[in-house]
Amino acid sequence: MTRSQQEATSTLDIISHSSAQTQRLGMRLGELLHGGELILLDGQLGTGKTTFTQGLARGMGITEIVSSPTFTLLKEQPSSQQRIGPPLYHFDLYRLENPEEIIDLGFEDYFFSSGVCVIEWADKADLLWPKEHLRIRLKMMSETKRGLVLTATGLRYCELLQQFQKNTYATTST
Repeated sequence: MTRSQQEATSTLDIISHSSAQTQRLGMRLGELLHGGELILLDGQLGTGKTTFTQGLARGMGITEIVSSPTFTLLKEQPSSQQRIGPPLYHFDLYRLENPEEIIDLGFEDYFFSSGVCVIEWADKADLLWPKEHLRIRLKMMSETKRGLVLTATGLRYCELLQQFQKNTYATTST
């Protein structure tokens, strides 16, 4: 891969008007994932990181209930038997004291695996992430409204973001 392909970036701003819409956005992204993706989620408490991840899991065909792994740091969600796909590795770094703990626990192996890694509170370990990833920053705009800024870094993630945008905002003519 050339240097310019690695440094390719693309950004998409979205406003979600409800938690259901945030879940649907996650679902649309989840439908596009094939494994090996790294999704970094940032935002204050209550901005919808877990809600987005629940939709993402649904879009990947995962039928188990997804909850935040706040006390365990990692939950592995296998794909459902109806749809064979990659597992979801759901991290929550809220309680992480030292980013080096990720390495000590062997978690970096997950970031280069064939599963999909979603990391809540990713900003707590920013120096450890591979250069290529999709970062989603969620911001509270009102009690129900959220702003999502999706930033793709790397050609693969720019293409993913472009496809997500097409699938999310496509209109069909009747």
